[in-house]
Parts: sequence; structure tokens; C-alpha cells
Amino acid sequence: MTSTPSFTIGIEEEYLLVDLDTMDLAEAPEALMEECAADLEDQVSPEFLKCQVEVGTRVCKTIGDARTDLKRLRAKVAEVAGRHGVAPIAASCHPYASWRAQHFTKKDRYRDLERDLAGVARRMLICGMHVHVGIESEDLRIDLMNQFSYFLPHLLALSCSSPYWQGQDTGLSSYRLTVFDNLPRTGLPPRLASFSEYQRSVQVIIDTGVIEDSSKIWWDLRPSSRFPTLESRICDVTPRLEHALSVAALTQCLLRMLWRLSKSNQRWRIYDGFLVGENRWRAQRYGPREGLIDFGRHEVVPYAELLEEMIALVAEDADALDCMAEVDAARDILVSGTSAERQRAVYAKAVEAGEEHESAQRAVVRSLVEEFSADL
Repeated sequence: MTSTPSFTIGIEEEYLLVDLDTMDLAEAPEALMEECAADLEDQVSPEFLKCQVEVGTRVCKTIGDARTDLKRLRAKVAEVAGRHGVAPIAASCHPYASWRAQHFTKKDRYRDLERDLAGVARRMLICGMHVHVGIESEDLRIDLMNQFSYFLPHLLALSCSSPYWQGQDTGLSSYRLTVFDNLPRTGLPPRLASFSEYQRSVQVIIDTGVIEDSSKIWWDLRPSSRFPTLESRICDVTPRLEHALSVAALTQCLLRMLWRLSKSNQRWRIYDGFLVGENRWRAQRYGPREGLIDFGRHEVVPYAELLEEMIALVAEDADALDCMAEVDAARDILVSGTSAERQRAVYAKAVEAGEEHESAQRAVVRSLVEEFSADL
């Protein structure tokens, strides 16, 4: 009999660095990374571009533990960055920066990415949030991946933080996914029968020399290449710490709920990727404001109603995982708006006050700097 998964949680976030005076993107000085690493060790690292920083929590038993660790990571990065005249923002795209002006971090892995992906890699001026949940059984990981894919658009909708790209309002709530989907091996994961099938499929690509390992599989949800976890990768990074924790708690609880169903010989219906992809697009385009399709009811349902259904669905799991408060707090995202909505509101207010386009966009970045530190 398969043992109960640990359902531990780990959160990875990528941040952009901006100049405190101009709000333009800024490259991380070497000293900044050294100072962060002196305190945070391997929990902080450079990212693909020199203007990016990545942090990752330890393996946490509860979302409360994750809060403590992520808050510490955010606070330290903000503190050290401030001493160098820059600040981190937790938004998936900088509102007006040009990808053409960015430089790659000099690491073999990133050089290889630039070489292999060419122009697609050069546009990767984006940041995301990844949530790892401990699922020790390999086959259970695949079984839950198949079922959990249904909920990926629901989580994306709550996290949207990238409405602007290259100085323009894209009309989307998560433009980041539009950029990321240009890479190979992205998007919704395929339906797989077992972990062995997953390994065989990936090994075919490895054997050809196209990729060196499964870390180059960038699906929205994947078995981690390094840990015994399922890794949700669909979400934008969110400026407000508590909103990030709500999304992570929902991720953890939904996976436990699906496992709990299996204990009663039940399972979540697996819908065709074509249908889930339609909801993915709706979340990418509208965030939570235009609702998602309920495939059983054959209608678009307001997101607030879907969120209440999710909260009720995982109530037992949130209680067991000690994260009911964080799950309930997901409602605040609908009340205060996603980051994409708040960014547009800041821009509109600045324009209404008589500011020009560029000045209004700088006001947006300034608000992101303030939100990053608000919960610290």
C-alpha cells in the first residue's frame, strides 16, 4: 500500500531588479549577489538575465513555515538591493523595459539556452513562481498531475501580474505566458499512464542529445527533476507576499484533495487538453474577471463562484495542512484585484492626474516596489 504523501511545500520566486531613482531595469552587481549568498547561501541565485534574482524556500512542512522563510528571503533581497541603489519587484514583466537591452548571466546553462533557443531565449524577460508539493510515490505524481491539470487555469487567474510588455498594455492579464509558450516543451502537460512512460518519453529526447535532462521540460506542471515533488509552474510571480501564499496553499490543498479522493476509489474527471487549454487562455487573457468554463455545466461560471467551490472542496485538506487562513484569504485577491488589475489602476490614476505615458508607467513600477516590501 502506498504511504501517505508528505505534502511538504516549497516556493521558488523570480524577481526583477529596478533602479531606485529611474525605475528602469538594473543589472545585479556582483557584490549584491555575494552579499545575499553570504546570508541566504543556496537559497538565492542569479537567473537567466542579469536583471533577475531567484529565491527558493527550504522544504517546509506547512504554509506557515513557508511564510516565515519566504518573508525572510524577500526581506534580505530587498535590504541588500537597497544598499546598491536597486529594488526587487515581484511582477512577471517590467511594464516598459526592452528585452533587447538585457544581458545574459554568464553561466554555462544560460549560454546553452541562448545557443539552443536563439531568438526565443532573448525575449525571456519574464519571471514566475513555482510551487513544489511533496509527493514521494512516482506513479502517484503522474496520476495527480493528470488530474490537477484541470485546476491550473484557476491558479493562474489569481496570480496574473504581467499586463504590460515593452511599454504597451497588451490587453492580457498574464503576457508572461505568451512569451514563455514560445519555448519548446511548455504548456499543459500531456496525459501519461505512469512514471515509467514519462521517463521513457523524456529519455528519447535525452538520447538524441537535444536536452541533457528533464529540467529542460518546462510544462505548466511537471515532476520535478531534482526533488520528489510535483512542481506547478503556471503562475505569475505576485507582488504581495500573502497573495503568493494563498496561491501556494491552494496548490497544496488541491493536490491533497485529489489524493484523498483516491482513498475512496474516486478521482477527478480528466478533461481533454483542448478544453483545459481554453480555460488557460481565459485566465491568461482576463485573469478572474470573465470567469472560466465549467465543463460539467457547459457554461462560463463567474470566478468568484468557482473560488468558493474550490475553498469548500479543500476545506478538509486545508484543516489537515493547517492553512485554512491562507486558503480563505484567496478571496482578498478578488476584492483588491490581481496585480495586473492594480497596475492598470495605478497607470489610469497617473494619467488622470496629468502624467505622460512614460511617467505613468514609472508610477506603476514604483507601486510594485512598494508592494514588494509592504508585508515585510
